[in-house]
Amino acid sequence: MISFTKSTICPAFVGAAALALLNVNAASAEPPSMASLCGTKPIKVAHATGFSGNSWRQIAKAELEDEASKCKNITEVAYTDAQLNPQKGISDIQGLVAQGFDAIVVFPDAGPALLPAIRAAYKSGVSIVPYLASPNGSAGKDYVDSVVPDNVAIGEVWGKWISEQLHGKGLVVFLGGTPGNTTDQAQYATIKKLFAATPDLKLLEGVQITNYSSAEAQKVMTGLLAQHPDISGVIDSYGGSAIGVVRAFVSSGRKLVPLATTDLNELGCAYQEYKPTNPAFELFTLGSYSWEGRAALRKAVAHAEGLKDDEISVEPPTLLEDSTKADMQPRCDRSLPLDVSLSAHLTGDQLKALFGKK
Repeated sequence: MISFTKSTICPAFVGAAALALLNVNAASAEPPSMASLCGTKPIKVAHATGFSGNSWRQIAKAELEDEASKCKNITEVAYTDAQLNPQKGISDIQGLVAQGFDAIVVFPDAGPALLPAIRAAYKSGVSIVPYLASPNGSAGKDYVDSVVPDNVAIGEVWGKWISEQLHGKGLVVFLGGTPGNTTDQAQYATIKKLFAATPDLKLLEGVQITNYSSAEAQKVMTGLLAQHPDISGVIDSYGGSAIGVVRAFVSSGRKLVPLATTDLNELGCAYQEYKPTNPAFELFTLGSYSWEGRAALRKAVAHAEGLKDDEISVEPPTLLEDSTKADMQPRCDRSLPLDVSLSAHLTGDQLKALFGKK
């Protein structure tokens, strides 16, 4: 039985019985309200991201805009998309600084390649905060602060769950997003280290790149199944690409295996559809962190306004679903778009409006 402590898991949507089973204490304190950090000085804010090509990115953008709407003194909210081009990502940050934006929130898909531009923005007086992925560097020296998931804890949670389902024996593959991103690398390294203590549990070498795309994940997984028919477990760092993993197994005529990833409405629906004919198929999901841009914006705005925001910079995993537990079954909400994350900090109406579902 896996036991998680408060430092490892921040529970959400979890029943009392499951909490007791997992030995998890109460969730951490609520973050400060955006309203308490708005200040009074008129400011312009911007969201610079590495690309916008999936539903998670659209949700993250909407979450940040929703948070910004709580401050009447924010006079402009700009958005840039580097389209998976590190050089454009650098130029986007430089351009926002030149246009006089006071606070910039950055999703640094290109990792350390963006650090010089982020540092230059900070040195010029811009309140800049990276989120979700790390560009390396140091808070207070290269940027105001950062907001990132506890990727070591995430890797441990996924790795331990998969190990338990496979009884410590089998071949596991790790699918990631964009090439070289620090989030995937940290999670993969943790899982690899964890598996090293169990000789019969193997991790296929290297992060399998999907660019956070379900279509690419399906293509990659189809190829892996052809090369390694003994794959017995899958970890995918993004639920939106993990649905492509499910499709690859189904289209290849293979029985589904335990899958650990982040939440996606369609995954819950797929679990309910395929579980009856795939007894080994189990699903374990963590929250997708689409809300982290909100925390990054609070930190950036507070700094620009000369205020202090002491909320945490490293967020623990949020456990959402575990099909092996009676009161944590995967959820499927047909009233919402299939490609939304149910852990998003947006209302059902906001999600419907975002994806045009009536």
